[in-house]
Amino acid sequence: MAYWQRTIACGALREEHVGQEVVLNGWVHRVRTFGDLVFIDLRDRTGLVQVVVDRSDVPHLIETANALRTEYVLSLRGLVRLRKPGTENPKLATGNVEIAAQQIEILNTAKTLPFPLNDEDQMRTVDETLRVKHRYLDLRRPKMMRILELRHRVVKLIRDLLDAEGFLEIETPILTKSTPEGARDYLVPYRLQPGLFYALPQSPQQYKQLLMVAGCERYFQIARCFRDEAQRADRQPEFTQLDVEMSFVTQEDVLQIIEKVMTAVVQQLSEKRLLSTPFPRLTYDEALRLYGTDKPDLRFGLTLCDLTALAQETEFGVFRAAIEAGGQVKAVRYPQGAQLSRKEQEALGELVKEFGAKGLATIAVLEPTPQGVKSNIAKFFSADQMQRLLQLCEAEAGDLLCIVADANPKIVAESLSRLRLEIGKRCGLRNPDVLAFCFVTDFPLVQWNAEEQRWEAEHHPFTMPYEEHLPYFDTDPARIRAQCYDLVCNGQESASGSIRIHRADIQQKVFDLLGIGREQQQERFGHLLEAFSYGAPPHGGFAAGIDRLIMNLLDEPNIREVIAFPKMGLGYDPMMEAPSEVEEAQLIELGLRIIPRKS
Repeated sequence: MAYWQRTIACGALREEHVGQEVVLNGWVHRVRTFGDLVFIDLRDRTGLVQVVVDRSDVPHLIETANALRTEYVLSLRGLVRLRKPGTENPKLATGNVEIAAQQIEILNTAKTLPFPLNDEDQMRTVDETLRVKHRYLDLRRPKMMRILELRHRVVKLIRDLLDAEGFLEIETPILTKSTPEGARDYLVPYRLQPGLFYALPQSPQQYKQLLMVAGCERYFQIARCFRDEAQRADRQPEFTQLDVEMSFVTQEDVLQIIEKVMTAVVQQLSEKRLLSTPFPRLTYDEALRLYGTDKPDLRFGLTLCDLTALAQETEFGVFRAAIEAGGQVKAVRYPQGAQLSRKEQEALGELVKEFGAKGLATIAVLEPTPQGVKSNIAKFFSADQMQRLLQLCEAEAGDLLCIVADANPKIVAESLSRLRLEIGKRCGLRNPDVLAFCFVTDFPLVQWNAEEQRWEAEHHPFTMPYEEHLPYFDTDPARIRAQCYDLVCNGQESASGSIRIHRADIQQKVFDLLGIGREQQQERFGHLLEAFSYGAPPHGGFAAGIDRLIMNLLDEPNIREVIAFPKMGLGYDPMMEAPSEVEEAQLIELGLRIIPRKS
């Protein structure tokens, strides 16, 4: 090809370049033709600049310029000059200059695109599946290119920070062994011995612990992970996480590293502000008591109010029945919610029912006195009881107190937690320009699965219990608290980690509690248990989702927007049309049984 090599990027041109001859390469973002005068917005990864083709200056170019269409690929030579006064574009970094074209070479043409790249308003109506099917076009949009650039800068900053802290970046295998760690594994058949399978890693958990046994002491990796689980707006079947592990550390050491990384990323690469530093800390029990969730959004208050003791004194049978069955009665305050209509209050009741509650009791506080309330349940409270209720809830004039009672404390917590978020949204309390990080610590080691009648790991089976809780293995496993922690941001889990088990006897105790028999322990985790017998150091670490971090920095609700080539629902890739059928010969070679597809 005869095209010229660029001398400067489109988005880099400024007034100091006026008078220089430059060569630009890029795509036609927009073209405006006026016969003898043509304006071209030329775009590359760095931005766009206006190019002018004027018949009076370059008569030989006007026919070529009039034939240009959006997304044609060009190389052009021209002279940088100031725009005429009054024609500047303050929305562009290059808005004070333009290029007077001297030569143009069309490197490639483009057929009509399936959606416009130069109209962001119109792009909002484009079907997302169509965008993902043509992702190589979607990524040309300046907005998407900025996301990719931010992601690059975040990862580079993380690498530089951890390098300065003495960490080694070490890659771990993608083809590994299937172990029961939570979600379903993606399996890869082993051709040389039919019936055997690799698994794609849900995380590098065991490998990073083995690296600590190996004496690496400080490891990190920008790791690809794979989980075959139901998708959500913040979840993909394959994702990227910052994976970190450290030897000879306490929980405090690990939390300080997490906070240092996250603070630097936000302060150096985001326009958002941190709500507070150092990050607040809540125990798991405190988070559930105050917010009904272990992922609290701390951008606003409105903590839950426990009315259980007070409600037990009242004559209201619904409350008393829930308490006698081992349940709770709790409330959340809706600022200025007293003005809601009955229909609007009933809608709040329908919301909590979605999360298991049987209904919602409300008290409209016209004035914070027993005589100043309006409620169907007020008659069941004495004046003294109502006054105490108002004081407990810190009620103010105009508030609506929303109360849930249930025999299952988890239902009370979940329903009021969701209602609290909805109230925060309606009242404009969830400031999108603020990132409210907090640590939640001291999770239970295990949770009882009543349906399957067995204990399950709250985080994963490699989490170290507090040493003083080890006797509870044989008496009351529910009381065991683990040295694990989550980093939460604006009500979403952002990172998770723990101090790990480094002794084989304790690891076997945990496996026993989870119902993993000794034979299966050796089959699935024998390598880890043996490694612990060769002098494993105390160690701990964390993993932080890179995709979710970028979502938070951009206030982007859909994880697919921050991934270059995402999957759609059910893990389908419409661009590559994957997953797809393979040839029968490939299946036979892998020793897999051929199952006819249902029509």
